[in-house]
Amino acid sequence: MDIQAATMHAQAAPPTTGLGRAADRFDRVIGGVVEAAAALLVLIEMVILAAGVTARYVFHAPLVWSDELASILFLWLSMLGTVVALRRGEHMRMTGLVSRVGPGTRALLEALAITASIAFLLLIIPHAIEYAEEESFIVTPALEITNAWRAAAIPIGMGLMLLAAGARLLRFNQLKPVLLAVGITVALVLLFWLAGPALKPLGKLNLIIFFVGVVALNVFSGVPIAFSFALATFGYLACTTTTPLIVMVGRLDEGMSHLILLAVPLFIFLGALIEMTGMAKAMIQFLASLLGHVRGGLSYVLVGAMYLVSGISGSKIADMAAIAPVLFPEMKKRGAKPGDLVALLAATGAQTETIPPSIVLITIGSVTGVSIAALFTGGMLPAVVLGLALCIVVWWRYRGEDLSHVVRQSKREIAKLALIALPAVALPFVIRAAVVEGVATATEVSTIGIVYSIVAGLVIYRQFDWRRLPKMLIDTASLTGAIIFIVGCATAMAWGLTQSGFSQDLARAMASVPGGTWGFLAISIVAFIILGSVLEGIPAIVLFGPLLFPIAKQVGVHEVHYAMVVVFAMGIGLFAPPFGVGYYGACAISKVNPDEGLKYIGGYMLALFLGLIVVAAVPWFSTGFLKF
Repeated sequence: MDIQAATMHAQAAPPTTGLGRAADRFDRVIGGVVEAAAALLVLIEMVILAAGVTARYVFHAPLVWSDELASILFLWLSMLGTVVALRRGEHMRMTGLVSRVGPGTRALLEALAITASIAFLLLIIPHAIEYAEEESFIVTPALEITNAWRAAAIPIGMGLMLLAAGARLLRFNQLKPVLLAVGITVALVLLFWLAGPALKPLGKLNLIIFFVGVVALNVFSGVPIAFSFALATFGYLACTTTTPLIVMVGRLDEGMSHLILLAVPLFIFLGALIEMTGMAKAMIQFLASLLGHVRGGLSYVLVGAMYLVSGISGSKIADMAAIAPVLFPEMKKRGAKPGDLVALLAATGAQTETIPPSIVLITIGSVTGVSIAALFTGGMLPAVVLGLALCIVVWWRYRGEDLSHVVRQSKREIAKLALIALPAVALPFVIRAAVVEGVATATEVSTIGIVYSIVAGLVIYRQFDWRRLPKMLIDTASLTGAIIFIVGCATAMAWGLTQSGFSQDLARAMASVPGGTWGFLAISIVAFIILGSVLEGIPAIVLFGPLLFPIAKQVGVHEVHYAMVVVFAMGIGLFAPPFGVGYYGACAISKVNPDEGLKYIGGYMLALFLGLIVVAAVPWFSTGFLKF
């Protein structure tokens, strides 16, 4: 699962008006407090979960309150992280249209992205407050405190988001696009409100109006995808049903409160630690010593390195950022074209989407009930199949590479680098083995990985920059908020779709597809490639996973096999230009113009697609090791 950091700043210049400067100062003060609180919550979560793991496995005396307290604080972390992500412009957006229009239209669309978010927050906050008041009558089982302490995170977080969005709007140096955006937003809200009586008799046609029309209008206009989902769901429930809108807040809470999602911030922080402590660099240097003298050797290293580190950070951008700076300079010295490098980097991002501990796999487990241990087991071999497909393209393209100037490493040097890299190489396998074998949960093993990485960085690699920790904690909170909030909004939207009867209609339509199992898989591949290019992995899975996984089971597709197929399909959509935002993320990290990679990436994407067909046609690659 990746986040495209698309800025919500209207201009790069600082605000010039008195009101804008005042809003900027206010935003910095409030933002600093929120960032500090969110970073502290990340740290507290790690301490609580580490204490729980230690008590359970070392002292054999589980702390019955630890999971409950961690769950309460996690909702606060998610909401405050959402505020941080909103301030920093790190909510997932589709910016293909925004980046291609003129400056005036771009400023209007940027302002609309903010005013649309503000409109949702203003509409939902009264119901969020009501929800928190209702939760005050519930007492938590372990801590025996009112559940309002947890539920209050939702209205408070939304209130802070409203302040952050308002401050950002006031910082615009141009008044015209702001007023126009406010006018358009108010007009659209009033239009739908007044059209309510006319919309209700339309029945299921409203699904097209809201969940296709409204979502598409918002997404293509650059409104963050979470808010696009939320606006469509709120509009559908408010204008066409009699459902109390407090229910939507409950579904939002439900989506954000899965205990398994506690693993998300921990794995994100773990990925940052692996890069900061030099563990990623040690792995890559060892692999380069083994294959550096082979034609296309460093490209094979790139494929292998992404396989090793992928999924640990929770962000493909973070994975690529850990690898590209280490490998690319040497690859360019050997004559590799920058366009080919960025194309292969993007392709490996898609190839390694199923490598555990993948946040996308964790999300699938949380929303569909599929065993995460089974998903982790099933994800390893399919990624090898797609990796081999990429290696075939590498072999063909580099079969004539001149290596006369390349010095082959001695066995002694390789052994030395292997010894240095051993602790780093072992970590991904220890993490995956612990979850797969049932030794620890995904959440527990992430805390073990964090402790392992800290010790390795301090004692073995002696590379640990304490000054980077605050930024790492804030970045973790921001990415966590962006991920979890979209999970919550997509959960509410999926609930609305389910209550409308859409799931039954979809089940009948998919069950009637010609070709049975194979027809269903073929349509799923096409659909999720498209969804991956528009929505990215996590929102698409949360939205459609609960609907499609039961259908897959009905038509005879193993749920783990189906998970691998749809995750790879989404990965191809995510990293394939011209719409896949992952491709542009790879270009940004590589500092390569996107146009340079276009003539190279076609071969890699074709290889990935053929590899996906093989994985889909041979279920054993996904399920063969589940019995052992």
